[in-house]
Parts: sequence; structure tokens; C-alpha cells
Amino acid sequence: MVALEPDLEVCGQAEDAAAALAAVSLARPDVMVVDLSLPRGTGLDLIKDIRAQYPSLRLLVLSMHDEASVAERAFRAGAHGYAVKREAGPRIIEGIRAVLDGKFYASPALTAQLAGRMFSGAPRNTAAPEELLSDREMEVFRLRGQGNSAKEIAHHLGVSVKTVGSYDARIKEKLGLTDAGELMREAVLWHDRQRGL
Repeated sequence: MVALEPDLEVCGQAEDAAAALAAVSLARPDVMVVDLSLPRGTGLDLIKDIRAQYPSLRLLVLSMHDEASVAERAFRAGAHGYAVKREAGPRIIEGIRAVLDGKFYASPALTAQLAGRMFSGAPRNTAAPEELLSDREMEVFRLRGQGNSAKEIAHHLGVSVKTVGSYDARIKEKLGLTDAGELMREAVLWHDRQRGL
């Protein structure tokens, strides 16, 4: 899609965070499109690294996750825009152009969700997982909510199963959960709420 636009050009691609950092140093793009689900790492960590090393580089997240809480984390990490993969191609190009113009962008469905969260008038739940957990802990919690095992999470994040166990322990402590069963139940319930189920 980008290559078909007369004023846009793809200057590099990468499979994971390490390759992306290397590609940015060579290609020096004006905007970078980042997926949050990466092999051997997370897009949130990549966004933070890019913002630290290349503060003027504009960042658009293109993700399969259409939950407002995930978009909020991406914006807090330093993203300038957030588009959802299932949306039509013109929306993605619109997002690229918006962040290139120095604006912030959220796809229409997310804009409604984000506005609803901000202006609902309901008191903010300070015990919500997204408020208590670090980005990496939240990623583990989200993956747990999707039914992933420790081994699958370890493979996805490029860490050891023991490290996933450490994240699980911190999540249980922060959320006041007593065992792995409670952790899994809370993660699944949270995931279902994010999907509106």
C-alpha cells in the first residue's frame, strides 16, 4: 500500500526489534510502522528504544489489538499513532500521513473507545491491571488471558520459562492473587472485557 503512494516510499523492513533498530540507523526513515506483537520482544519495548535513540522519528503502531487499554500503553510508550490491522488500507495510509504531519492519530473505532474511557464520568479504577502492571507484566497478563502457556509466552517474548514465572509472581503480588488458577481466571476475564464480551 505504501509503495503505491506517489509521495511515500518503503525504505526498510525488519522482523524483530533488534533488526528494526539496525534498519532505522541505516535507512533513517521519517516514520516507522511498528507491530506490537514481535518475535523475541514486544513492540512497546521497541517504541521506547526508538524514542530514546531517535526522538524525532514519528511512530505509528499497526496492530491486531483493538483494545483502548493497549492503545493507551502504546501512546504512553511514545507512539504518535495507532491503527488497527483489520481496518481498510486507506485508514492506515491516513494514519501514516497524520503522524508525518506532526499529528497524533487513532483509528476511528479506537478514538470512540478512548473518548468513552476518558469522558464516561465513572471514577477511574486504580486497581485495574493496566494501571498496576508494567508494560512487560501487562504483555504477559494479556497473553495469559488469550490462553497461552508459560512456554508459549516465553517463546513469544524471547525469554525463558523461568522469567515468565517471575513475571507471573509479580503480577499475582500486584493484583492480590494467590495462585496460578486465579491469575489465569483474572487474565481471561480481563481479556474478555477488553473484547466487549
